[in-house]
Amino acid sequence: MLTAKSLFQEIIDDDESFRLFCSIAASGESQGGWENARIAALVAPGMRELAPKITRHGADEDKHGRIFNALLKKRGLEPVPVPPETDYTMLLEQRGIGLAHDKLRREEPLTEADIVVYLAHSRVTEQRAADQMDMLVTYFGDHPELGRAIHMIDNDEANHLAYCHEELLRLAREGHGRLIQRTLRESALAEIHVYRDVSLAVMGHMGRILNWPRPKAAALAAGIRGMYAYERLAGWHRMVGLRMPERRDALGGPAAPVPAY
Repeated sequence: MLTAKSLFQEIIDDDESFRLFCSIAASGESQGGWENARIAALVAPGMRELAPKITRHGADEDKHGRIFNALLKKRGLEPVPVPPETDYTMLLEQRGIGLAHDKLRREEPLTEADIVVYLAHSRVTEQRAADQMDMLVTYFGDHPELGRAIHMIDNDEANHLAYCHEELLRLAREGHGRLIQRTLRESALAEIHVYRDVSLAVMGHMGRILNWPRPKAAALAAGIRGMYAYERLAGWHRMVGLRMPERRDALGGPAAPVPAY
């Protein structure tokens, strides 16, 4: 029976598919680390109190990139180039979601609106990351090779999502509510489209590596498209709601060190 657990089990059991999976994950986390570091350096003058939390966010994502590379190294594998069609971060930027990299490369302070856009975009993408890590913890939390890494990253993603909720609610009280809601909606609708395209591309590459038969590949593609249809109709709403999190001041301290693997 084709299930999410059996699918991921196939991917992590084969060195080449595992290599691609970790390479894509490490690249995305490293890009996120760079983006957050630049945002922290350029944060709007009136929002400097956010800089340490943005820095912590970036440090966590850098850490995740190192964890995925360490998992590769443990198997004696090297990262592979990430196919452009699987580059989630780049594809979101191409659709105008988040802060453009050319803006982050300048030495000009960001505006308060830029920081609101950054947090709203992060709230959407961190929801996706948190959902994915929750699934991996459910299926592979006790895996001897991956379990510890999955639990650490899952905890961090929960912190990131809590931080976005808390800061966006604070900024809404300070008068940024309309911009927040508009940006959340735009980001969510773009994200589900990009996530569909990236999922199809990743599964296409995995299918070629693992020699999946056509009916299996077709069933997976249909499932991905079906999930997109659901998210386009109603599921995207879970990505735009705001509520005060149980974890308060979730990024108020330093990032945890990367354990040895």
